[in-house]
Amino acid sequence: MRAYGPELIHTIGLFGHGGCGKTTLTEALLLTARAISRAGRVEDGNTVSDYDPEEQRRRMSINLAVAPLEWHDNKINLIDVPGYADLVGEMAAAMRVIDGAIIVLDAAGGVEVGTELAWEMARKAGVPILLFVNKLDRDNANFFRCIEQARQILDEAVVPMQLPIGEQREFAGIISLRRQRAWMISEKHDGGFVEADIPTELLDLEQEWREKLVDRIAATNDDLIEKYLDGGADALTQDELNEGLRAGIANGSIVPVFCGSALQVAGMAQLLNGILDSIPSAARKPAPARDLVSGRDVALKPAASEPLSALVFKTIVDPYGKMSYIRVFSGELSANSTVFNPRTGKEERIGQLSMVRGKEQTPIAMIGPGDIGVAAKLGDVSTNDTLCSRDRPLQLAPITFPAPAFTATVKPKTRADLDKLGNALHNVVEEDPSLRVSRDPITGESLLSGQGESHLQIIVERMKRKFGVDVELDLPRVPYRETIRGKAEAQYRHKKQTGGAGQFADVTIRIEPLPPDPNRADPLEFVNAIVGGVIDKAFIPSVEKGVRAAMAEGVISGNPMVDVRVELFDGKMHPVDSKDIAFQIAGHEAFKIAAQKANPTIMEPIYQLEITVPEQYAGDVISDMNTRRGRVLGMMPAEGGRTTITAQAPLVEVLRYATDLRSLTQGRGRFSMTFDHYEDVPPHLMQALIEAQKKEHSSGH
Repeated sequence: MRAYGPELIHTIGLFGHGGCGKTTLTEALLLTARAISRAGRVEDGNTVSDYDPEEQRRRMSINLAVAPLEWHDNKINLIDVPGYADLVGEMAAAMRVIDGAIIVLDAAGGVEVGTELAWEMARKAGVPILLFVNKLDRDNANFFRCIEQARQILDEAVVPMQLPIGEQREFAGIISLRRQRAWMISEKHDGGFVEADIPTELLDLEQEWREKLVDRIAATNDDLIEKYLDGGADALTQDELNEGLRAGIANGSIVPVFCGSALQVAGMAQLLNGILDSIPSAARKPAPARDLVSGRDVALKPAASEPLSALVFKTIVDPYGKMSYIRVFSGELSANSTVFNPRTGKEERIGQLSMVRGKEQTPIAMIGPGDIGVAAKLGDVSTNDTLCSRDRPLQLAPITFPAPAFTATVKPKTRADLDKLGNALHNVVEEDPSLRVSRDPITGESLLSGQGESHLQIIVERMKRKFGVDVELDLPRVPYRETIRGKAEAQYRHKKQTGGAGQFADVTIRIEPLPPDPNRADPLEFVNAIVGGVIDKAFIPSVEKGVRAAMAEGVISGNPMVDVRVELFDGKMHPVDSKDIAFQIAGHEAFKIAAQKANPTIMEPIYQLEITVPEQYAGDVISDMNTRRGRVLGMMPAEGGRTTITAQAPLVEVLRYATDLRSLTQGRGRFSMTFDHYEDVPPHLMQALIEAQKKEHSSGH
């Protein structure tokens, strides 16, 4: 493939609900452009973009894949993007580097959950959008129902550019409303399209929808609308229609709809032409960046003469190294060159560069402005890094990955797995920045957070296959805490005589609760109120150490105790037998006695949730939240006929909320949650929790 300037490069993301046919569409477009000689099938595991063994086993896309093709002296970089909701991180990465989005609809399924998600992300990213109604040849296909749903659920800007000729088993071709011609499936041409006149029985339908299209195009320009009102649709030339269409697509006032069947390779040439006609090339959009020397925002033209700015938007790691997928926004990235990474403050050696089509790699000398390529075996380079020159350090806007919605503990199955776990977790997070890895400071558990249970299960299988680490997932322990609600005093004497030097310590303490304070770093306020030297100053820290040890163990459930004030105000010592360990034991036991008398209780973490759902599900979500001991704090209208519900709920009740909300709202709900405060566990649940916690602690978990 020859090198192309930015004015001839179009990077297009294919988005949509899982199973709508994005991967099959990629195959059909590649075949139409003769980039491949035979279309693969998802069922056979031989498609260009689903080349990962896990994708082939699951029969679904897991990673975004790049598949460039050439069409009418232009280069189109297709990015096949997973449609499964848990893999939204791949969608976010693709949205950051595309020039336009094609959202694929199943002609039988219409607007589905993944369609809405892709639409929201594309609108937020500000990229031009085309819709493609696929699978017109399948049972229950209904093009006009898809159009109506898209206008109602997505935007009234949706308008067909094409109409199908027949549907389901009667699907025979498509009509171009702009060119007023038909393309019919021809058995003489191996099922390919041949141009033809519009069937007579469809002329009235074609005129009706052409009026709607031209009306919307004319509205993009005052001159066009004046000409249109004076002379009707026929008064506008093809060039004027094209110009108005491009303007409307660019500003979002027009969302054109194309149609066909990827499985039959029907409508593919027309879709490729539509991409070139409708979506601006890479040359049309300057890249905003931050000049790190001046601190000012700059707009970089996608030209070779501009300073280098390139974004790493995807990383694939395997035992043999890693591949960094890069989009160059300005300047040129050359093989065997040196670039600067502002994140690390270091220079990075660029070795081999490749153009990729699925897993196929073709060495290239340079990645030009507006284009995409892969660099192999970069050292300290990660997804979201900007590559530039040291002379002109720049920072491109990063990809905004979604916050995790589900957390699980990662438990290695063997000692060998434990030894390799840290490196494997680092690698999977480098591949998928929508993951988070952390460690519970109390339990010591390794925690992995992602978009849902299925997301983490995919990652676990990846760790085993690629990095040889076998782990299990489990729900994390809820970090309960204990505290006291009353005041108490206790005295304890530790006396031990075993022949030779003995042990002696006597302490008297007073305890009381501290008011909750989320900013308090120390759970204990220890006060030395000893007067008259009844306990030597050297032993005061020993008493405190014993108290802290007792607080770490808790007194009723084995959970750490917090928000306690302890005053040491009396005691005794022995001139020979008193020592550090004796006062530690005395402090430990005195605290446990006092705490048992001071109305101890268990507290649970309360999280604040922001839940956004379509209005029709708001009542169900609120009812469900009430069953989780949650409190609804408020409701606010959101964009697109949605409602945002603010609520608080105990963490133990929402550990699986990502899965439950998806089920409750047919996948249309979104939420985020953050820790807010601790509250006492209700009395009717306390005893059962104490028994469960004691059993858990005694088993060593």
